[in-house]
Amino acid sequence: MNTVKKSEKAMRKSVFNFTVNTLMAFCMSALIGIGFLIKYTLIPGQERWAIYGGPTELFWLGMDRHQWGMLHLILGFVLLGLLVLHILVHWKVITAVYNKIIKEPLIKKALVVVFIILCTVMIIFSFFIKPNIEPIKKGSGRQVTLVTNIPITAM
Repeated sequence: MNTVKKSEKAMRKSVFNFTVNTLMAFCMSALIGIGFLIKYTLIPGQERWAIYGGPTELFWLGMDRHQWGMLHLILGFVLLGLLVLHILVHWKVITAVYNKIIKEPLIKKALVVVFIILCTVMIIFSFFIKPNIEPIKKGSGRQVTLVTNIPITAM
């Protein structure tokens, strides 16, 4: 009877892991797809002007690039939460493998500290960045550099 309970518990844990991993794969796929949608299909204003010859708005499924960008951000937060959950669930495995690979205690601690510092910097650096501010000269709009010398005509 005790063996049955252990196998049921192991099965529930496997189903939970599979669910978390499946959701992570779905979020990553959606993030990639939405990123491509924003970059290559729902292009920014200056590129729309160059391609379509005037001020236009692009939508897909009733949402513009900024709305898709917000969904992209939300999915990023969901993926981050799933990643933290994944790490917590597999923490014993992670530490066991780390201890097996790196034997020297001082090197172990140094690598952990460096890893935590680098991850923290990558997560929070954007909150400390000051953008370059340049006024737009009247009548010139944004400076668009076209890759080709093909003249753009109105459609």
